[in-house]
Amino acid sequence: MIPWLDNHAPFPPLSRALAEPNGLLAAGGELCAERLIEAYRQGIFPWFSADQPLLWWSPDPRMVLIPSELNISRSLSKRLRKAGKAGKGDFEIRIDTAFDTVMRACAAPRESRNGGENGTWITDGMIAAYTDLHQRGLAHSVETWINGELAGGLYGVALGRMFYGESMFTRATDASKIALAHLARQLHRWEFGLIDCQMNTAHLASLGAREMARDDFIRHLKVLVNCEPPHSWQFDDDLFN
Repeated sequence: MIPWLDNHAPFPPLSRALAEPNGLLAAGGELCAERLIEAYRQGIFPWFSADQPLLWWSPDPRMVLIPSELNISRSLSKRLRKAGKAGKGDFEIRIDTAFDTVMRACAAPRESRNGGENGTWITDGMIAAYTDLHQRGLAHSVETWINGELAGGLYGVALGRMFYGESMFTRATDASKIALAHLARQLHRWEFGLIDCQMNTAHLASLGAREMARDDFIRHLKVLVNCEPPHSWQFDDDLFN
């Protein structure tokens, strides 16, 4: 059994999370910016479908990506270097110019975290709460634009020098990977220690993400969230020169 939280109840200890389904910790409470910050600082995140109550998770092990360990294919690496050397390419990276649009694109049906095709976990309530975080400068979108159109991207939450990846989408070949490559390279320069990927999928593993025991993840997280954040959430122009 998991506890049902009211709006102000503290989260239970992570040791109370279920083994099956992996990481289910609690249900209920309010989905708002303050609650999300409290959750992320403890290694907890919300994940639920529109027909479910608000569910909170902290899986063990945790899927993470160390920014310097992103696996970039040879063809994508060539595309990134070409764009970097020329100063421009067949794509443009923008930061935080279409946060709401990115979230709604991520909400469209696609492969979900458990391997099925389901994007309904990004509900209108989730969009409202993360948009509030975005307006506070804590949630960000990284966007790949091609020929003036949003072709792919991702969004997540940054606390200190810790980045929590939430979701990504693509409408053109490599568009989401281009956004992720720029994010990982910039986070490495900023000395971010981890990108939280939450749960294991084959796609994440192919990109270089790996599992980390929850205790180890929390130990890293406690240090990283208390680091001084970057002064400006703007990416360098020479990431792939």
